[in-house]
Amino acid sequence: MKIIFGAFMNYSIVQIHQLIKRSLKSFRFRKNPPELYQPFGYMLSLGGKRIRPLLTMMSYQLFRNNVEHIIRPALAFELFHNFTLIHDDIMDAAPLRRGKETVHEKFGEHAAILAGDVMMIYAYELLNSVNAKKKTDVIAGFNRAAIEVCEGQQMDLNFEKQPVNIRTYLKMIELKTAVLIAACLKCGAILGGASKSDQEHLYQFGRNMGIAFQLQDDWLDIFGSEKFGKKKGGDILLNKKTFPLLKGIELSKKNNDQRLIDLLTADHPEKISRVIFLLNEYTVKIYCEMEIAKYHSTALKHLELVRVKSDRKKNLLQFATELIIRDY
Repeated sequence: MKIIFGAFMNYSIVQIHQLIKRSLKSFRFRKNPPELYQPFGYMLSLGGKRIRPLLTMMSYQLFRNNVEHIIRPALAFELFHNFTLIHDDIMDAAPLRRGKETVHEKFGEHAAILAGDVMMIYAYELLNSVNAKKKTDVIAGFNRAAIEVCEGQQMDLNFEKQPVNIRTYLKMIELKTAVLIAACLKCGAILGGASKSDQEHLYQFGRNMGIAFQLQDDWLDIFGSEKFGKKKGGDILLNKKTFPLLKGIELSKKNNDQRLIDLLTADHPEKISRVIFLLNEYTVKIYCEMEIAKYHSTALKHLELVRVKSDRKKNLLQFATELIIRDY
């Protein structure tokens, strides 16, 4: 059921998500050669939260009715995101994605690379459906985000061999995760006819929310519950340099305490539990929650400055809140 505010027809988050799901299911792409397009279809079949097209459409709906009018450019962001996941999984040698075989594991590395490439091209084809007057700005925003995502991925790869501190880590997650979320919101605003000021506030809302989202994922990996089979401490086992671990290292160095650093470089059978014990001893959980709250608060301030009626902001406010209160 659609919620009506005067002449404004407001689709709920669930309704927009259903529209995205139906549109992806009916998405038309070529079938031959099957060695190219079966991996393409398989990746889309793995599901996911579809956050990026959802945000694009919610941003548009702040200013205009009938969000179905922009489903094609919204899906372009989803295809680009899946393209990056295919290639990231290859670089990480990841065996699973969303609980199932990764594309390169199922179809081979060469097929996965090509499937990702053609997915990116289809993303641009979808962007070509944008009205000519807005196409330049939308594609410019898309290209900026695409370049920065690649820069963030390279930084992440560099971290495997180079020293990392909290400042550089935050920059990496801004580029790898947050800027695409920000671009979705800005492009939705462009398509909705928003002012430059509102476009920028929505971009900053997305950028700060994206950083908070990744920091929350870092927090959940160590301090979250194990609902739905999520294993605690996966980042610890992989020696990933996430915010909680970097903060723990920073605090341990200040106290001339070598225990955490020694554990992180060791192959100990109780590594996860011992590292979590030390992080709790250093009150890292509180530092993480403060950092998440800082970015979340900044995001909400930018949303508040967008010059539309508060009723139109309900979906984005709900979405931003649900991202932060996740416990799994």
